[in-house]
Amino acid sequence: VRNKLRDVVGASTNWRDHVQAMQERKALHTLLAKRQEDLPPRRMKDSYLEVILPLGSQPEIREKYLNVHNSVRFGRILEDLDSLGVLICYTHTKQEMQPKSPLSIVTALVDKINLCKRIIYPDSDIKFTGNVSWVGKTSMEVTMHMLQLQDGEYSPVLDATFVMVARDPENKRPAFVNPLVPETPEEEAIFKRGELNKLRRIDFNTASLLKMAPTAEEKNVVHDIFLNTLDTRQEGEGGRISFRSRKLPPNSVWMEDTKLKGLQICHPQERNIFNRIFGGFLMRKAFELGWATACSYGSPRPFIVSVDDIMFQKPVEIGSLLLLSAQVCYTEKNYIQVRVHSEVYDANTGEHHTTNIFHFTFTSENEVPRVVPKTYGESMLYLDGKRHFTAVMKEI
Repeated sequence: VRNKLRDVVGASTNWRDHVQAMQERKALHTLLAKRQEDLPPRRMKDSYLEVILPLGSQPEIREKYLNVHNSVRFGRILEDLDSLGVLICYTHTKQEMQPKSPLSIVTALVDKINLCKRIIYPDSDIKFTGNVSWVGKTSMEVTMHMLQLQDGEYSPVLDATFVMVARDPENKRPAFVNPLVPETPEEEAIFKRGELNKLRRIDFNTASLLKMAPTAEEKNVVHDIFLNTLDTRQEGEGGRISFRSRKLPPNSVWMEDTKLKGLQICHPQERNIFNRIFGGFLMRKAFELGWATACSYGSPRPFIVSVDDIMFQKPVEIGSLLLLSAQVCYTEKNYIQVRVHSEVYDANTGEHHTTNIFHFTFTSENEVPRVVPKTYGESMLYLDGKRHFTAVMKEI
């Protein structure tokens, strides 16, 4: 898959040649469509791809995918889904007479990845399938499925929805993509679901706690937590309970005590075909820190249930210092909601820029302690985590 992507883009395999390779792409500007109507429509089956990851039939590649529990590293699967999603989009936008694509297709958003299996086996072949399921003017939704060979048949492991955007050869401005024409009632329903997904994302973003106050119900949740953590033994003036005295309820953990941090130097090895840091690599690193956070919270072996709403806000340049910060922001029974914040530090200016926010839902074999916010800011993180958890539970 990655070799095909290099061929489509004309990317250099040598880091020292990347500037020249990017210069050569500038000439492809003339191949861009002026309007979407100038591009031939495509069908869903035109972009359909099937790829086998031969863990069973080629044991030599197994080591890269193996974790300490003798199952498959989910972070590696995130990398593979990201690469496949981009190739599917290039397949949808392929120009018949042109081997190199003038488009720069990048991951804009991981809408959701829902798993129906806890364990992915390291010694059985895996099959990925996928196609473009919805198209806007310059964006494409890709639906992918992962299955694993068991008893001679491929059984479902996960479903994933990514949103990709097309840009010009220099990755500076949006570029038009081929329209998508559904052919059957089933494809009509899939396309309509893509439209609804877009509207759902807009609604979710509009109601963000960074833009709007919590709902009345959410305010009650926060107030109940506050009352539950007041230390009634510490009295202030006049024998009244002090607002400042707080105590941790039984079987609970303060949210501020759940953080884990990581630092990554962004080397050329982790670059994508456009010589920025590969989005799948960012997802793998964020997932592994999120998993470690859930693990240290009280789950000896957390299992990933869902990944949702990963927005790629800014590209990460080669040579950047990538700072990752993970925190448990919501818990319920044996579920742990982890938020990972990713930012880039510019050593020259001393500035920090957020590049991604990741949301992971884990499950534990045992019930976990309740996470408790102490400040108003933590309470907003708690409510945001609760919203993501509720959305995931509706899906699965």
